[in-house]
Amino acid sequence: MVLKKKKNAEVGRIILDDQKLASFRSIATGEENSLVNLLLECVELKDGIEQLHLLKKIGSLLRKLDTNSVHNSQTDSCMEILVAIYWGLESKSPLKRATVSTLGCVPENLEEEVVGCLVSCLRKEMLTVEKSHVRKTIDSIAACMENFSLGEKCMQVIYLEVLQFLQTALLDFKLQNKSLGGQHILQNKLMYDLLLALKTSMVLVQKVQGKIHGIFCKNPEPALCECMCGLLASFTDIIIDGNFLQNVQSSAGMAVLLFIKTIVERDELLPKLVHDLLFNSTKRVHDAPGWLVQSCGGLYRAAPPDDAVLFLIQGTLTMLDWGSRSMRDGGDQLLLDILTTLLLLNTCLQESSMALSVSRTLSFWTTSALDALHSDSCSQHLKHSLNGNSESIQKLLGYVWTHLEHPLDALRYQTKAIFKNILKIHQKTIEGSTEETDLFFLNLTQSLLDLEWHIKGKYISLSCLVEYLGTDYILAVDDSIPKQVLGIMHEQSLATYATDLLEKMFIGHKNQLNSSPQSSNWIEQWHKTWVLPFLMALCDEKSSQTTAIIDHYLPKLLKCNPDSLTYMIEEIRSSDKAGKNGALSCRGALGALMTCLRTARAQGLWSTEDKSTWDQLIPVSLIKQALVHKHEQVRLDALGLICETNRTTEMVSQREMDLVKFFLPYNLNSQFPAIRQKIVWVMRKLFYRIRDSSQILYKQTQAINRQKNSGCEEKANNQDPETQLQQYKDFLMWVCERLFQALFPGASYPSNFIVLSLLGIIAELSDDAEGQTYRVIQITDAMQPAYSDALLGCLNSTFEEVKLLAYDLMRKLPATLFGLQDGEKLHTLLQAALDLSTSTKPYDCVTASYLFALLVQQKGFLLALRACSSKQQMTGDQFDGLSKADGKQPDKETVETNILEVIKYLVNCLSDEIRQAAKSLVHAAASNPLYGRVHCIIGTLQQLSLKSITKIAEWRQVVEGLISMAFHLSTVVSPICQSSSPEGLIPMDADLETAENLQKIISEIKPRDTNDYFAQVKVMKSDEDKETSRNLPGDGNPAEDLSMTMTDADGRSCQVTAQMVLVCCWRSMKEISLLLGFLCQNVPVQSVPDSKDGLLAFHQVWAIGEYFKYQLLQSRHRGAFELAYVGFIKLTEMFTRCNNSDLQKLTLQWLEEVLQEIKSSAPSSKLCATRRSAGIPFYIQALVSSEPKCSNTGFLKLTMNELIALSMPAVPLAGSQDEHTTIPQVRNSSTLLFSALITRIFGVKRGKDERSKKNRMTGREFFARFPTLHPFLLKQLEMVANTMESDSGVLKLHPSLFLLLLVLGRLYPSPMDGTSSSLSLAPFVPLIIRCGHSPVYRSREMAALALVPFVAIDRILPTTQSLMETLPAPTHPFIRQNQIHGTLLQALHLLRSCYDSKQRTNSCLHQELHDIIGCTRAKIWLATRQNPCFLTRATFLDIIFILCHHLDVSSTVDPQILDFWQIAHHIILESELFKDSQKFLPAPGLIQWQKSITKLTLSVVAKSVSLRPKSLSRDAICKLASESADVQPRLLLPHLLHSEFLEVRLLTLETVLFWLEEKDFLQARETDENVLFLLSGIEDTLKKLAVQEKHPACLAKVLKILCHLDMEGLFPWIVNDSVMSEAKLLRWILSLADTTKSSVELQSATLNLASKLVTHLVQKKQEKSLDSISEELKQWVRLVVQSCEVEEQTEIRLTAAKVLIDAVPSLLANKQLHLDLLDTLTLWRCIFTLLQDEEQEVRDKTTDVIQMVPFFLTACKENDILYSVVNPSLALDLGLGLLCELLQIWGQVLPGIVALVEWMLEEDDVEEDTVNETLGEYDVLFDKSEINLWAEKITFANLLQKHLSRLISHSRAVPDDESHLCLLSAKASDQAQRVARLFDGLPPAAEFSRTADYTRLSIQKVRLLNTAQLLRLFGLGAIIVGHF
Repeated sequence: MVLKKKKNAEVGRIILDDQKLASFRSIATGEENSLVNLLLECVELKDGIEQLHLLKKIGSLLRKLDTNSVHNSQTDSCMEILVAIYWGLESKSPLKRATVSTLGCVPENLEEEVVGCLVSCLRKEMLTVEKSHVRKTIDSIAACMENFSLGEKCMQVIYLEVLQFLQTALLDFKLQNKSLGGQHILQNKLMYDLLLALKTSMVLVQKVQGKIHGIFCKNPEPALCECMCGLLASFTDIIIDGNFLQNVQSSAGMAVLLFIKTIVERDELLPKLVHDLLFNSTKRVHDAPGWLVQSCGGLYRAAPPDDAVLFLIQGTLTMLDWGSRSMRDGGDQLLLDILTTLLLLNTCLQESSMALSVSRTLSFWTTSALDALHSDSCSQHLKHSLNGNSESIQKLLGYVWTHLEHPLDALRYQTKAIFKNILKIHQKTIEGSTEETDLFFLNLTQSLLDLEWHIKGKYISLSCLVEYLGTDYILAVDDSIPKQVLGIMHEQSLATYATDLLEKMFIGHKNQLNSSPQSSNWIEQWHKTWVLPFLMALCDEKSSQTTAIIDHYLPKLLKCNPDSLTYMIEEIRSSDKAGKNGALSCRGALGALMTCLRTARAQGLWSTEDKSTWDQLIPVSLIKQALVHKHEQVRLDALGLICETNRTTEMVSQREMDLVKFFLPYNLNSQFPAIRQKIVWVMRKLFYRIRDSSQILYKQTQAINRQKNSGCEEKANNQDPETQLQQYKDFLMWVCERLFQALFPGASYPSNFIVLSLLGIIAELSDDAEGQTYRVIQITDAMQPAYSDALLGCLNSTFEEVKLLAYDLMRKLPATLFGLQDGEKLHTLLQAALDLSTSTKPYDCVTASYLFALLVQQKGFLLALRACSSKQQMTGDQFDGLSKADGKQPDKETVETNILEVIKYLVNCLSDEIRQAAKSLVHAAASNPLYGRVHCIIGTLQQLSLKSITKIAEWRQVVEGLISMAFHLSTVVSPICQSSSPEGLIPMDADLETAENLQKIISEIKPRDTNDYFAQVKVMKSDEDKETSRNLPGDGNPAEDLSMTMTDADGRSCQVTAQMVLVCCWRSMKEISLLLGFLCQNVPVQSVPDSKDGLLAFHQVWAIGEYFKYQLLQSRHRGAFELAYVGFIKLTEMFTRCNNSDLQKLTLQWLEEVLQEIKSSAPSSKLCATRRSAGIPFYIQALVSSEPKCSNTGFLKLTMNELIALSMPAVPLAGSQDEHTTIPQVRNSSTLLFSALITRIFGVKRGKDERSKKNRMTGREFFARFPTLHPFLLKQLEMVANTMESDSGVLKLHPSLFLLLLVLGRLYPSPMDGTSSSLSLAPFVPLIIRCGHSPVYRSREMAALALVPFVAIDRILPTTQSLMETLPAPTHPFIRQNQIHGTLLQALHLLRSCYDSKQRTNSCLHQELHDIIGCTRAKIWLATRQNPCFLTRATFLDIIFILCHHLDVSSTVDPQILDFWQIAHHIILESELFKDSQKFLPAPGLIQWQKSITKLTLSVVAKSVSLRPKSLSRDAICKLASESADVQPRLLLPHLLHSEFLEVRLLTLETVLFWLEEKDFLQARETDENVLFLLSGIEDTLKKLAVQEKHPACLAKVLKILCHLDMEGLFPWIVNDSVMSEAKLLRWILSLADTTKSSVELQSATLNLASKLVTHLVQKKQEKSLDSISEELKQWVRLVVQSCEVEEQTEIRLTAAKVLIDAVPSLLANKQLHLDLLDTLTLWRCIFTLLQDEEQEVRDKTTDVIQMVPFFLTACKENDILYSVVNPSLALDLGLGLLCELLQIWGQVLPGIVALVEWMLEEDDVEEDTVNETLGEYDVLFDKSEINLWAEKITFANLLQKHLSRLISHSRAVPDDESHLCLLSAKASDQAQRVARLFDGLPPAAEFSRTADYTRLSIQKVRLLNTAQLLRLFGLGAIIVGHF
């Protein structure tokens, strides 16, 4: 935890005018510490803090003051000065509060005098009418009534004058508001002034309410009546006027009721008076008092608007005392009528802010109802009306169910408060009864539990119920709640709600169990209920499922009962998973253990300071295993266990530092961004622990030294603090060195990110910080020249985040570390930056920008800039600017000068390049892209605060030049982005017709190229027409030249492509927009025209706005106008902030202009009418969003009103209405609008399943939020349904059908809907059923899907039965197959949802299922040949499949179910699939029927196998056997496999494969037997299929099935009377692998089967020679190598990993070397390649190799626990070590060493000609070749060198023949000589200018140096080092 410096509040200072000060000095006395002198000293001080202290001292003196101790005149003067001080200070000033405190110490006899002074000063203040002073006066009045007794007495004296002043101020504010239209800042300020005045008047009236009320009751004063009524009239006007903010109107509503309550003579009249005002104002005007009608005339003349009624109700609920006796007459009815009105207002006020106000008011109502119920005068009528079962409360509950899922958090919070109060209200109405037996609570609980768990409101409501009914009550209803809620917590949006519910439940449960009589063993029951389900969920393999449980549930569980930690650890370690050898090797148990310990330690439940506690809880070996576990979360939890504590000052032990040292090397290269950030965050905590604890250790060291010096040395019990500090220093030094060493060339992005982030944290620790007396380490102590170069080289990374981290770190370090004080190096880097700024690679200009940002901070920058500029032809102005610069200025001025001069230089260079681009844009794109310079200018400007510069005049010229340059550049490149086809600019294409169309584009943009490149269109040549290509004349017809050869500034030739020109143009537009946006955001604007205080003039701001307007309204390239939008947003934000009224009004003016132009549709309009209107929506969005959030959203309302009026009457209907149009563009836009509305209504998609209820809404909530849609959708659906019933047979597809079904498919009924809802979903059901009769297949399917959610769970089977009953009989005269299919689809989807539902109950299910089976049997003809339609037959078969699949045939004797089972058998056997041999003619639905009949057959086969005698009763077996004697399951499978239909074979093979995979996964004995029984007769069929099958998918499935079978059982392999030997079969499989490259699945299956066969052959021939199959084995090795290549698909590489894992025990890590040594090493190299694969999945899979290592290799290891589940980095290290050990076991040390050293020399062999060639590859802008961003070649080379060194040292190998080593040495020497020569040929700063070549050569250099170290062990290799 990092302590932040507390910000000091602005104190201010006391200032008196000279006249008062002189007068006060005249009465000063010579007495020290007298009141006069202290006060005089206070006002003369210049420091506010000192004045504050003196005021406190004066207050103390005033408490002791005696009237006789000083003269009265002096006392009077002091009081006057104190009052003057009080009025002169700001209301929120600490000095004012101190003054109030001082005045509060005045003796009682002086209080009257002080009050008189206050009155006098306030009267003077109120005489001033200046606008700014009025606000200050109101502030002062409000402050007088806030904890200031004398101020309240002052108000009691002059309250009438104050009220009159406030009345005048309110009237003035209202007049000002009318004149400030469009000036948002001033309007908002005025609103808050008005709100303050309004609230101040309320507070004042409340303070003097008794006095005013007494006056009105006796003899009202005319002045007071006039003032009170005037204020009441002002409040009424505010409520009715919609131009005020809602919080102002809400406060006015409360003020109205307060004033009425104050004026009314008798309180008993108040309820009726308020009731008439709210509900009958126009009818009861004659009964109202005259003063009320006069004041609230707007409410009596006409019915008030809905929002006004709402605000008045708010005031009524807030201001009336509902518990008083005066409310008894009429108060009850008023309360109930208010509720009715609020629920009605809820349907009218749908705007979000108003909906929130309604919700808040309903919450007020429930509070008022509780007050009324708690009153002694509460009537029985009110209690009955507020009972939970009453109509009023049920309606209020309906509001709760509707709004618990509202998208507004605040509204959901208010709804929760309403629900809580409803429970309290009902509880109050049933006092004396028991809540547990109350029907309201029982029904409410059951209804809530019936809701789906994805509904947030369920958790909220249950939490409230738990508070009132207790956890035991809820668990008694459903004890599975903890398990269910934990299972849903993986949903991020539900995690917090679920945790809150569980927390309330387990805390309440604990308290209940503790207080019960049997509380002795309560902890066991509590653990069983709450801890065991958590541990089961935590041990899940999917870490993503447990993240929310760890973050939210576990900390609260441990906080509730810390003793549960021991129980958790014991349960985890004693579990079955943990009890096996290699304990906790699975992810679940070990991950759970780390998680529990980490959370407990972070909460302070245990500490590592006690070593015995650590050892008791967990051994260190397990932590080490977790630190290198395969799963990231386990590693992260283990690291958190080490680093995180509840105290930042807890000492870091040596053991913890050793574990971190073990962790870091293997975890720097984490591929997941979230894990990288968490590693950095956890390590940050460790580093800050070291910093904070080192301060304590240092103080202890000083104390010990003092004791030593004083001779009272005591014996220390703990470790010596000096030793601990030294350990800290050594540890941090090791960390720094290890991190810097990881910044090698070619390091991956993840490594660079973690390394630079950690180094940045350490650098922060090295900085001087307040409160630090000791620094453990200076990061500069660990720096070396190589580290500095590596850090500087990070700026050339292609990842900008790495550049930023490196730059930030370099800014924290001295420039001398990087040699930037050296002028030559500075010049070299500056030249590199200038070159990169014109590179054709977009990422190079980013590097240049960071270099400029770094270099401008150096004093020698200007000299370097002059040296760089001398190489070019410079203008005189440029040289003058440089010559005037002086590098000896102070640092801040130096930086400003450097930035100023480099900006000038870049602008001048860019101006020349723009002039060249105007002549030839193609040449500019090829040689000097313009965007790089602009990007560097922006990056350099960001290094300086333009609001605190000193050279105003020069900067004003620079800003003017930048704006001019931006406009000029835009003029050159914008025609391309604004052309009709911006992406197809280059005039070349493959056919003549397209080329002629492109000619129009060329004539449109009219580029100014002097080389005639755009003069005519080019036609690309193909291979066929190269000889016949035509060159059309130059009259605009196409020419054949594809492109032309250009030359850049250095004379190099380059090819220009369309991509390069396009990128040059749109990136230039992008940078222009960002530059202008930056200027608008950061450059100060002149306060008034021609002033000298700003850099941007008004006309420049206007010009920038016009530029953005032009680009957004006319650009067509998305990249261009999206960035223009970003810049335009910054401009409009600047308009909002500025004080100029003309600029503030500009946004409204532009908005009105564009809306008017859209409405006019004039032919002369230049608005973009294509590409979805391009930038126009962005332009309007920017203008609308510029309005302050606290405003009344006038821009948004204006825009929506105009657009809706332009399109149609109502937005929600737009999507449907526009679908009727015949204009394609309108239909397209309508679809986009519909999609946006669906997302806006139902939220962003929260699940992959489109039909999941997570993406849906209850019908109640939907139609409550959009009530007008209920009749509209119902009418539209009825209209659509009527078109489905046509007898003509003509296809009628209604355009609204698709959209209607999409909307309705997202609605579903809720158990809370009830039957009386006026917005019920029931009327939609029959219409949706009729829509299922559509002649369009997709519409029938959508109707079926839409019907499912509309049917409640308990109505699914009855609805299905009614649908089945509507199916026709075979004798029906009119059989419509479309209607039949639609009905069957609906029944099918309903049955699926019934069996998929987790909430279905078994009650009544049996009888309903019988009814369904009866209906199905009655319509069984639809599944037979009697039905000619294959599509309906297929759907009916699917229904039979579902019923058969879920029928429990094994345990039933029900004759109806057994008969239905026999019918299914009969349908299968009588189908064409088994009876007919003739081929089918193509027919609709044939493929679906084939799949359905096959699926049903396989289901019956599987069920039949499970009906063997061991599981079926005797009677059932006899009955089944007698009726289905011809059914033989084992004969059906071969028949299906021999089918001529591809779909049949494929589905059968997929099912068989699924059975086998399930058998292998479950390893269940019964399942195993059933599967083997089924497959026992199809081996021969599978062999035949393997040889004869031609379809790749089927063949792949066959081979996969064979892989699951026993290899020994496959032989002899006899197909068609020919026997295939094992070797021959292997050759056939390998040949098949060479011919199956097109199918990934088949290629993987072939590799897997071949590998299994090889392993089988090796194991079979262990005692024999493998020479007979040596060639096949080599071919198999080549196949494995090929499968591991990066170009292969991920699935193939995963298969290769699996193959290699299986080969470890028998081939790769066997004591006997079965294969050739080189082949074995090749396979090991494949393992190392896959361990460095870019895909995380492949790497993780390959790490299982370590688990397959035989015991003889790990038995003697001390850390054998690491040979289990490890991460790829450690697996790579361990694998290389194992290989070296195996070489010794095999006796192949020297050949192995030679082969492994050659690995280093073979990779990336750099050819001199390829490196030295120019980098002008202009035709490849973005290189997309295969590249591995995870693998680090230097890491592998270093690991290889480490293990080979150990091998050579341990084996003490002495070569008999050094020829191989000499050849290696010579080869390495040649490579070293070539690499050294290539290094010498690189230009200066090659790491920036030639990054790729520099990186390749650096990697090769490291490899060669490693090779030299290895050869040196043999006395060779010295010459290699000499080359470097």
